[in-house]
Amino acid sequence: MTVKEYAARKVEQIKQNRFLFEELVKRDFNKKYKRTILGMLWSILGPLMTLTVMALVFTQFFGRNINHYIIYLFCGNLLYGYFKESTNSGMCSLYNNSKIFSKVNVPKYMFLLSSNVSSLINFGINLMVLFLFCIIDGVEITWKFILLIYPVCCLVLFNVGMGLILSALYMMFRDMKYLYDIFTLLLMYLSAIFYSIDAYELHKQYLFYLNPIYLYIRYFRKIILEGVIPKPSFHLLAAGYVIVALVIGSIIYKKKNYKFLYYI
Repeated sequence: MTVKEYAARKVEQIKQNRFLFEELVKRDFNKKYKRTILGMLWSILGPLMTLTVMALVFTQFFGRNINHYIIYLFCGNLLYGYFKESTNSGMCSLYNNSKIFSKVNVPKYMFLLSSNVSSLINFGINLMVLFLFCIIDGVEITWKFILLIYPVCCLVLFNVGMGLILSALYMMFRDMKYLYDIFTLLLMYLSAIFYSIDAYELHKQYLFYLNPIYLYIRYFRKIILEGVIPKPSFHLLAAGYVIVALVIGSIIYKKKNYKFLYYI
């Protein structure tokens, strides 16, 4: 079976289970704000509060030499936050829905996809807030902003691939949640969210591109703050990380798919 045929088969399965998929998305999105007074407003207030704290703490240390530092910080915080939320929810998606797929024969990856869509909705809302901040801060909105679709699509697919890996591992090893919390904390410091890598030597700067999240953040900053379209090699590397994550995730998921019931 070719990759195209495999993808077409999965899309067809989603279409056949469209109603279930839509209900899962609604459930996952509403679950986040259940019994809260402000409800959906937290999808905006949460990131803004984090941004405010980081701006107050880091502006004096790193913001003096970076133009539009708030936007610089917002770009990093927005993409990293989306990655963390999406992969964390994706990691627990199979285990949290084990009571459903243990009784009903449905494609298990639908639980992962629904959690990703829920996180993507939050990301989209905050992306609009970022554009509003750009206008307020005097950042010129150009046609190049359309190209932001590319890193967003790459990050969405990368998160799906990571979710496939993490959800399978979490079904077998509950320790993954604690290990992943440590990993994401380390990743935050390695993603240059609140500082610039310009102070490092050139060969050390290249090491940051081994981090996919930094790559996608850098793409955003190039378009929004520098008005520069990244080089073709930049685009190929971004797509390369997606392919690697999806291939590894699909292999692990396919091999362990029929064993998940033993770990419930």
